[in-house]
Amino acid sequence: MSENQPIVDVHAHVLLPQLESLVKQLHPEGLAEQQRTDLLRNGQESQKNSGLMIRERWPLLTDLGARLEHMDKSQVDVQIISPSPSHFYAFADTGLATTLYQEANRLIREYIDQAPGRFHGLGLAPLQHPELMVAALEDAVLTRGLAGIEIGSYAPDPNGGTVELSDPRLDRLWARAEELGAIIFLHPFGCPLEARLDKFYLANTVAQPAENAVALSHFIFAGVLDRFPALKLVAAHGGGYLPQVIGRSDHAWKVRPEARVCAHAPSTYLSRLWFDSLVHNPVELARLMETAGTSRVLLGSDYPFDMGSDYPVQAVDQAALAPEHREAILRGNAADLGLRSLEHSAATVLEGSES
Repeated sequence: MSENQPIVDVHAHVLLPQLESLVKQLHPEGLAEQQRTDLLRNGQESQKNSGLMIRERWPLLTDLGARLEHMDKSQVDVQIISPSPSHFYAFADTGLATTLYQEANRLIREYIDQAPGRFHGLGLAPLQHPELMVAALEDAVLTRGLAGIEIGSYAPDPNGGTVELSDPRLDRLWARAEELGAIIFLHPFGCPLEARLDKFYLANTVAQPAENAVALSHFIFAGVLDRFPALKLVAAHGGGYLPQVIGRSDHAWKVRPEARVCAHAPSTYLSRLWFDSLVHNPVELARLMETAGTSRVLLGSDYPFDMGSDYPVQAVDQAALAPEHREAILRGNAADLGLRSLEHSAATVLEGSES
């Protein structure tokens, strides 16, 4: 594996103040309701501390120079930029959701174009409207030249119930993403357990890994990868709890007929997904690599939030991995997935066209 390949962080966020301003203008009631929901989920103390954290890290979230300086300090060559999940705006109706994903995708492209040698970008897609997901993906990938889209773990269905990743209405999205070779980046935001998680920052420490586990379980048990085997789904936060306790899923698949929808035991699908390295513990990182495979773990920082890693390369080094496994996480696996940088990708395309 060549050290000329860049070190790639697949989990890095940007705030889009222009998008927030647009929502305030077009649907202030929805934004106010989202803020009330955030307060319910997080509790007053955590909400206050999160506000302080955002103000402290505002330059890292919005200012290109501050971002590039931090990337250099943390040894990261390329970031895959995704919008902060606070921009999901699950309350938006079809008209507003269309306006917002188009504007978000434009703003992400505008941001990463300032330093194409350092970035790739991911767009937004309104999971609460499955019928819009293909158009949102195509806007991100075909219109804006982004690497794919970021989605949440679930969304409220405007017609009642919940849109889960097992929803058959999403099959058109998975099929189109497979055709385009696009990345689907799964990043939870919110959890139905919120009424019990409003203290001690449990809304993050428990809810986020639980939401990852629930979403991935819907995705796996529904047989999505049986139908779309080339789909590229990357799970944030190391996939949450699921890779650590996948044996329970395998047992249910063996003994419960309602769980036997996917063609193979659930654990076999972990090696067909990708996971970031952000698990905060070298033992858990080793376990993730054991269950998913060393070729399926990518460097991730959750830049620049306080529940991320300010120095993700050092965090991987703490696991004392074999050199080839370290290089796979830092460089090789992202290259295999097609994630290097806009500049490098363009050069690769040109080289291919000249051969």
